Amino acid sequence: MPTPDVFWFLPTHGDSRYLGTSEGARAVDGAYLKQIAVAADTLGYDGVLLPTGRSCEDAWIVASSLIDATRRLKFLVAVRPGLSTPGLAVRMAATFDRLSEGRLLVNVVTGGDQGELEADGLFADHAKRYEISDEFIHVWRASMAGEGGAAGFDFEGKHIQVKGAKTLYPPVQEGGPPLYFGGSSEPAHALAAEQMDVYLTWGEPPAAVAAKLDDIRQRAARRGRTLRFGIRLHVIVRETNEAAWRAAEELISHLDDEVIAKAQAAFAKMDSVGQQRMAALHGGRRDKLEVSPNLWAGVGLVRGGAGTALVGDPETVAARMREYAELGIETFILSGYPHLEESYRFAELVFPLLGKGKAVGAQSLTGPFGEMMASDIVPKKRAA
Repeated sequence: MPTPDVFWFLPTHGDSRYLGTSEGARAVDGAYLKQIAVAADTLGYDGVLLPTGRSCEDAWIVASSLIDATRRLKFLVAVRPGLSTPGLAVRMAATFDRLSEGRLLVNVVTGGDQGELEADGLFADHAKRYEISDEFIHVWRASMAGEGGAAGFDFEGKHIQVKGAKTLYPPVQEGGPPLYFGGSSEPAHALAAEQMDVYLTWGEPPAAVAAKLDDIRQRAARRGRTLRFGIRLHVIVRETNEAAWRAAEELISHLDDEVIAKAQAAFAKMDSVGQQRMAALHGGRRDKLEVSPNLWAGVGLVRGGAGTALVGDPETVAARMREYAELGIETFILSGYPHLEESYRFAELVFPLLGKGKAVGAQSLTGPFGEMMASDIVPKKRAA
């Protein structure tokens, strides 16, 4: 398998050792988010995803605060068509791209929670939101590309109209940062095939992922386009499979049935097809959480969005990732609880199997790596 891009996650909506309880929870403030970003940067992750929505700290402000704290890390930050005008979003993105020297990636999020969107001032049903997103990206790409020259770019759509749109200070990345997008409905697949650069799926069983990717490939091919593909997953990796499964059970050990029922009821009100597919994997039941070998849906009992985790020892998790890679997945966007510790576990245990990160055995003695013994005995790498 070619070396994949592996991203981590900044938990701007909270972090904990246990789901569904304040026990084991920790404050997510600027210092903690910086810790995670610096860890991801130095460990060799390619980027970080920042979530979006009213339950999160603002993604653009958080990402901007971390530009100078990191050196090579890319930031996958959301734009929300309908909540922002294309012109404002383009200026924000171009500025971020310049200040970070080309480290911005853009996640196009149409949204799937009608109540949340209406609270933010967007009164549009599922179909209308995709129409808005389609027009938004047309204007976005034209503005990023500098269409219209000095006079600017005009667009007269059903939902969006601009006159003389222009980007005076262009982004570092030619044509603008790559556009990432996820969605499981028919309009989502159509939009991805026509306009996006990278299609993201949540962690469904491989056969379901394969069907989605094949559909989008065919749609894109009819338009003379190709896309890249990524997947959003949690990970629970330990040195043995037994330890990993114990950690999975511990993660939901404080969840009670009432909390699960409330969360599932809230998810059921959403019009997101992707969320419906996540919920259908387990039906809110604790006794059917391994929905595919080593693919565990326990996170989705109470967490919206990505609700599945790869669980196992390093070799097992790497093998499952290879199965997705064989389907065409090139980017893995991962997270784990707590996010700081799990970022280290995954990098230390799985990166060597993926050809990523720095091999300890190849390091020169330029600083501590492992604990020195008896004053001058250098720790050795364990034989495979």
